[in-house]
Amino acid sequence: MLRLGWLSTGRDEAARDLLKTVLEAIGSGEVKAELAFVFSNREPGEARESDLFLGLVKGYKIPLPSLSSSSFGVSSSSRRLEYDKRVMGKLRRFKPDLLVLAGYMLILGEEMCRLYPTINLHPAAPGGPKGTWQEVIWQLIRARARASGVMMHLVTPKLDEGPPLTFCTYSLRGDRFDPLWKEVEKQPWEEVRARGEGLPLFQAIREEGLKREFPLIVATLRALGEGEVKIDGERVLDRQSRAISGYDLTAEIEKALAMRPG
Repeated sequence: MLRLGWLSTGRDEAARDLLKTVLEAIGSGEVKAELAFVFSNREPGEARESDLFLGLVKGYKIPLPSLSSSSFGVSSSSRRLEYDKRVMGKLRRFKPDLLVLAGYMLILGEEMCRLYPTINLHPAAPGGPKGTWQEVIWQLIRARARASGVMMHLVTPKLDEGPPLTFCTYSLRGDRFDPLWKEVEKQPWEEVRARGEGLPLFQAIREEGLKREFPLIVATLRALGEGEVKIDGERVLDRQSRAISGYDLTAEIEKALAMRPG
């Protein structure tokens, strides 16, 4: 059974909801894995939201190693590497097969990337825009993109450069999107950008991506647990151990969305 290590800053409600969603999938047998530990770079008393997250983990009786990155002073590059070494020391005894970054607000150093296979979510399809989810959406709008997606990728020392592990895609055209594109197509880019995140097209793209994130994470862990996709160093393999450029879970994600109540 796959032994997962879960890394999260626990900074918002979404961090708690994601943890609950994955634990429910493990409990139901959908995901063949066990959560060996949850690590947080925050400790009790640092922030209300992270305190709620830490309390949730304790309620599940999951081992909860932690080390405050703020108190450690990770803004210094030398301290940042030392911080990772301390974290690795805390995690070693759990012997995880895979680390999942789930709202973990620190960049992993090279040594930690190479010690454990690690995966992270990115709000774009393979080959799509890089950066934060906000930056991704603005790049999609500026490029008049016809589709986007969400992917889980391997974490490597080069930020956002790891190969895709799994992904799903969705259209940015059709009944919902066509009128929104028409609204902005004749406006200069500077005027479109100045409207900010309240722009209806921006909000629609965000909603389509966001509703696929949790299902993709669960589907990825299911696929890993069942051997449909494998990690070999910095390579991604299919069930027959052939190298692939990401495992397409679009059909599974769309089916999961169609089955949602309402």
